[in-house]
Parts: sequence; C-alpha cells; structure tokens
Amino acid sequence: MWACAAWSLLWMAAGCGAKPETAPPPAAGSFRFATFNTALSRDEPGELASALAMGADPQAKAVAEIIQRVRPHVLLIQEFDHDPSGRSLELFVELYLREAQAEDVAPIDYAYSFTPHVNTGQLTGYDLDGDGSPSGPGDAYGWGAFPGQYGMAVLSQLPLDQDRVRTFRNLRWTAMPGAGPPSGAFPRDAVPALRLSSKTHADVPVLLGDRAIHLLVSHPTPPVFDGPEDRNGVRNRDEVRLWAEYLTRAEPGGGPEWLVDDAGQPGRLPQDALFIVLGDLNADPKDGESLADAAPRLLNHPRINTSLAPTSEGARLASLDQGGANLTHQSPHEQDTADWDDAPTRGSGNLRVDYALPSRGLLLSGAGVFWPDSAGPQAALLEASDHRIVWIDVQTPAVSVVDLGRPGETPIRPSAVRNVGWTPEHSESLRDRNAGWNPLYDREAGAPAPGSSAPGSRGSDADDAPTSP
Repeated sequence: MWACAAWSLLWMAAGCGAKPETAPPPAAGSFRFATFNTALSRDEPGELASALAMGADPQAKAVAEIIQRVRPHVLLIQEFDHDPSGRSLELFVELYLREAQAEDVAPIDYAYSFTPHVNTGQLTGYDLDGDGSPSGPGDAYGWGAFPGQYGMAVLSQLPLDQDRVRTFRNLRWTAMPGAGPPSGAFPRDAVPALRLSSKTHADVPVLLGDRAIHLLVSHPTPPVFDGPEDRNGVRNRDEVRLWAEYLTRAEPGGGPEWLVDDAGQPGRLPQDALFIVLGDLNADPKDGESLADAAPRLLNHPRINTSLAPTSEGARLASLDQGGANLTHQSPHEQDTADWDDAPTRGSGNLRVDYALPSRGLLLSGAGVFWPDSAGPQAALLEASDHRIVWIDVQTPAVSVVDLGRPGETPIRPSAVRNVGWTPEHSESLRDRNAGWNPLYDREAGAPAPGSSAPGSRGSDADDAPTSP
C-alpha cells in the first residue's frame, strides 16, 4: 500500500532546481504506444475506486504524472483493478490524467478505452492450493483475493475496433499442445478445467490510418511464489508462448485449431496483420527465475521487430548503484524495466520484464523506458511502482498525430470516460485540430466510427461460474 507520508518526504527530497525529466516527444508522424504496470491494485474490492474518488491519492497522482511525462497515444495499464462498472478507470482518467500533476506537464486525455474481465479472483470450485478450502486466492483461475484484482485496461486517443476484439481468457491450459501444469501441482480432477491465462490475453485492434494495429496485451503470472514443481514458472512460459503461437501460421493438416477465443472462434493472427505485443510478461530474456525459453521464444519470433530495444540511462545507473544480484546479470542493464530486490540470496535484481514488441511491418522512430535519476527532480516518481513505463514510437504513412494536450496548449476534451464512444462534437474538434484526420474514422456517412464503449461495459461474468472438467 502506498504511504502518503513517504511520498511527501520523497517529493521534498528530490532535487530542487534541476531540469525536469520527461520523455522526448515522438518524431513527426509517429504514434507512441506504451505499457505500464502501475501497481495500483488494492487488497479489497472497491478499495481502488474509493482511493481515487477525491482526486488526491498520492500514488495515483504519481502514476498519472509519469503518464503525462511520457504522453503515449495508446497505453496499456496493468495492476489496475477491474470493476464491472468501470468506475475506477473513469475516476483515474477524469481526476488524475485530465489534471496536470506538475507545473511542467499538461493534462492528457483518452477518448477510448477497453478493460477486459480477468481470471484473477475467479474461483475454480477446486481446492487448488491444498489448504482444505476451495475459496481462497490460490483457488482462483488466476491468483487473486477478489474478481478483477490485478486487472488491466487499454487507454487510447485513437479509435479501438471493439467489434474485432478477441480475448482468450477461457482457453484451457491443456488445450495448448505440449502444455499444462507440472505433474502433481494441482488435484488431478481440476487440471482439465484450469485456464492458461492468469488474467487474460486480448487482441485489441487500434485503427491507425488505413490499417489496424493489433495490440496483443497480457500479464502472465510471475514465475515465483511456488515450490520445486515450478508451476508458476511453467505457466509463465506457456502464457508467453500463447502470443508466439498466435503469430505463427497453423501447420497444415495439424488437426483442429486449438487456439479458440472466448467467442468460440478459432484462428490465429493473419500473417499480414500489424501488431504490437504489450505487457508485463514477467520474463527477462536471460536473468531472473523465468524459464530459459520463455522470453526468447517471443523475442526470436520471425514476425517480431527487435531492431530497437527500449532503454534508459536511469536503469543502467540504478543497477550499478544497487549492485547485488544486478552484478551477475547478462541482459543489458539499460534495458531493465523493473526495480526488484537486489539481495543476491533472495532477490532477482532489476530485470527486463515489460515489453512493447512491434511487428516487422512497422517502422520504429523511437523507444525508451522512463526511469528517472534517483538524485534528480523526479526521483519521487520511482516509488510509484516497481515497474517503469516502456514505450515505442511507430511511424505509418499518411497519418497525422493527434496529441490531446502538450505544455502550453489546451487539451482537447472528448466525451467523458463514462461515454467514451465516438461523438459528433469529438469528431469536429479533432478535424479542427488536425487537418490530416483520416476519413477511415468516418467510414460510413452518418455512422459512428468504430470505438469503445464505457469502461467495464464489454463482456459478462456469466462464464465465471466454477467449471467442472
């Protein structure tokens, strides 16, 4: 839990008078895509909404300031509790992102959102952890004290094609060929019912120019908090593998397609589709406790563009300053995205676990990790989360950038988050601001362009009843 007093002291102790740290703006014609594990999840249902309600939660303010300093056009936030009403997400956008959190940053706004249901806290009906009760956090499809804990959301300044969103939350772990929990890790009769995704895996198309970019978002379980059977390490590997499989053409004559989404539709991502894999994958390519083939399976995929890895000088300096486990690492320190325990006997040190991986069909113009100097004016922001926001800048032809507010400008105020769908007023304000607005967004005369419904409105928990084999 965030400590208000600690935040205040850190803020006061940060370097005064030094140049503020912000991410460089994207190049002309580029769009910024980012992922950020915000660590805003709370211990009880409804607690996050209550904390956000007054617009004064210090951790949320710090998280919002980080977002305002990086200014992504499309953002995945994680460890942000999902509630069916979407109230928490609405409050965060309205009271934190739409309000400048420092004198040198501007508000930022997002007209579209998508927040999926997740497996965390959804009970399986089995005593998975062997404590004699089937109703604890360890008995859920994904570890969680309540349904929706450690959720995620996509915030976007570009339209989301909601009709084409695919989720794989209900996909069974054993449906993946050669996958499944280690022998003896769970009761035998429970194994056929277990789901692969600890939260969810979602394919969320973003409309950009005359193409869609598919955001492949997920947050695999950390490969720790288990025993010698390494059930979480195995699951983490298989969760990461799901995206590698989704990008791979199915073998001809290989039998029925096992990759079936929650709507019952089989199939993988078309080979000509553009995409960005976003999320905290909890797997470093070379260090930490994830299995050795977890991250490399995705990083080495022939459709992934790894020509420009996000880096930061702050990450490099942090590893050198903190020492410990960091001194034994093989991955480049400047690529780290998480600041974890450095004690050699108990900690993994700082790792690269948060990813923004584009397809080879996308041209990159920039990439980075926002990791402020521990002695600089934004040092207090390091305490907002144990993860850092990671971004890439993507160029596409014949597309103009729409930025909803930079320092010195008045941000566009699209429809309220509770009604984040396309509105005529929003359409006109964007045209006034951006003469290059692409007519794809008005594909049918007089009809709304594809967009998002209000946060939390997509999907149903009807399929979350305990599942029997």
